[in-house]
Amino acid sequence: MSSVSLPGDPPGGRRAALVWGVGVAVYFVAVIFRTSLGVAGLDAADRFDVNASALSTFSILQLLVYAGMQIPVGLLVDRLGTKKVLTLGVVLFTIGQLGFALSPSYGTALASRALLGCGDAMTFISVLRLGSRWFPARRGPLIAQLAGLIGMAGNLVSTVFIARALHGLGWTTTFVGSSLAGVLVLVLLLLLLKDHPEGYEPEPARHAGAAFVRRQIAESWREPGTRLGMWVHFTTQFPAMVFLLLWGLPFLVEAQGLSRSTAGTLLTLVVLSNMAVGLAYGQIIARHHAARAPLALGTVAATALLWGTTLAYPGDHAPMWLLVTLCLVLGACGPASMIGFDFARPANPPERQGTASGIVNMGGFVASMTTLLAVGVLLDATGDDYRIAFSSVFVLEALGVVQILRLKARTHRRERERLVASRVEAVHVPV
Repeated sequence: MSSVSLPGDPPGGRRAALVWGVGVAVYFVAVIFRTSLGVAGLDAADRFDVNASALSTFSILQLLVYAGMQIPVGLLVDRLGTKKVLTLGVVLFTIGQLGFALSPSYGTALASRALLGCGDAMTFISVLRLGSRWFPARRGPLIAQLAGLIGMAGNLVSTVFIARALHGLGWTTTFVGSSLAGVLVLVLLLLLLKDHPEGYEPEPARHAGAAFVRRQIAESWREPGTRLGMWVHFTTQFPAMVFLLLWGLPFLVEAQGLSRSTAGTLLTLVVLSNMAVGLAYGQIIARHHAARAPLALGTVAATALLWGTTLAYPGDHAPMWLLVTLCLVLGACGPASMIGFDFARPANPPERQGTASGIVNMGGFVASMTTLLAVGVLLDATGDDYRIAFSSVFVLEALGVVQILRLKARTHRRERERLVASRVEAVHVPV
């Protein structure tokens, strides 16, 4: 099924690119802040004198807040619009990053990461909503992949610049300096961002308190496309997220015997692969919607194969070619997770897009949070046996694949029904 431009679609153009670019810049900074702990994990363990389980709690709490906020944020975006929600998000994640820089203890650092996660949670759904309000529907898959690609560029800043700054400037200077990026995007947001083009105002939300909330969530969840999107996001995103957010650097340094600079290069390779694959996936899906499920399932299969080969490799360390291949394949996880939104988008009308996107986005972060905790607990329980700890990846992948296969046919059938209905309606529209 191919995407078509619908009557009343926004036109796109330079103004749309500028406004959307400001929103994506906010998301870019949020990803820098989110992933900065990934290159500072060993420094954080020394600074706060904590073990693997306590270290993983930083990321787990951050993701717990993020995942728990997804549906409320989706409702807020549907109700209040993008600009108000993004503004609150920038303020929160900037305060969180600054607080993390200045935290004197593990407890205050933990609270700062929770605040950061709360602000971060408000960015991506808002950017998706912004894209759907400013660009034609046929551009949806490509615009979503580009947003994810630019977000991964934020990850690249973490793996390259923040990692180097930590060694050269120290903890406090690095994190305080990075928090200034939040102030910059807040100014741009207040000056330039607008929820929608002139003449394309959405229908006013039918707000009725708790009844409105229940209706939005229930109607979004009732659509098999929303649930399939959530499980696609759940199954595809977390292997790379866990690797980049916290455990990749310790795995490469402690289990594979690499230097920190070499490990940082491999993390950068994951990000670069993500950006390249994101462009390819966006183009493919924009032209061939039937490729969505094969791409998602193929990415899961490739990830499982490379993880299994790396963990089962005989000897103390996997060879460099295998680690490079693993990182290249992990780079496809982020773009594959974006496919989840391409299942939810056509299943829900514009007034439910924020809520449906929140449900989808919750999937991958719940999986990431669960795996971060499992890896930390298993490392402590097994004396830092990374092979056992990272085997927890396969359990969640198996669960997700079962759910994807269960919902795929039902979702495709509903999409065909909608396509037929829209064609019939178009035939009967008076000229």
